[in-house]
Amino acid sequence: MRRIAVPLLFGLIGAAFLAGLGIWQLQRLEWKQAMLAEIDARIAAAPVPLPPDPDAEADRFLPVEAMGVIDGDPVRVLVSQRGVGAAYRLISRFDLGDRVVLLDRGIIPVANDLPVAPQARVAVTGNLHWPDERDAFTPADDPATNTWFARDVTALAAHLGTEPILIIARTITPAEPAVTPLPVSSAGIPNNHLGYAIQWFGLAAVWLGMTAFLVWRIRRRMT
Repeated sequence: MRRIAVPLLFGLIGAAFLAGLGIWQLQRLEWKQAMLAEIDARIAAAPVPLPPDPDAEADRFLPVEAMGVIDGDPVRVLVSQRGVGAAYRLISRFDLGDRVVLLDRGIIPVANDLPVAPQARVAVTGNLHWPDERDAFTPADDPATNTWFARDVTALAAHLGTEPILIIARTITPAEPAVTPLPVSSAGIPNNHLGYAIQWFGLAAVWLGMTAFLVWRIRRRMT
């Protein structure tokens, strides 16, 4: 019996461990869904005036409205957008009169020329954000050719001489026909926990199947 009991016990413990990881991923899925619902509600809330000193964590995704002048040449941040392909996000100085912040106006295809920004004051409704888009694989920015690869708010603010505050436009009035706003959305936040759970449960099933096969072979040899 010992020849059967040891692999059977090992198999059951291994399967239980793998199934436990699957249950943990389902718990993470529930947590992530609640977090995304909270973010979506925050993004869609009624806009408020730009706070005097917004916090990168407490005020992330805060809906704001502001009026000002889009000032100077924009920074181009290279992105890939479904339906458009390679495109540039245009990040500009946004002069509110008493302060200057960053404004993400939207995207243009890389083949298009830089559009001329509205000369008059514009009304912007959007969301504050401090994107975390840089990792070990992100190329270095090239300010000399105005080619950037991440919206690093600190670096962009230093380059354009603004406060380290980024408004991502939802609407700009009057609108810029050549620029398509790309508002903040929770769609880009990964939520792969269901897939991970299925993988762990599948591995647990395979582990049980292998255990059953091993026990069957041992019993067959014993008879």
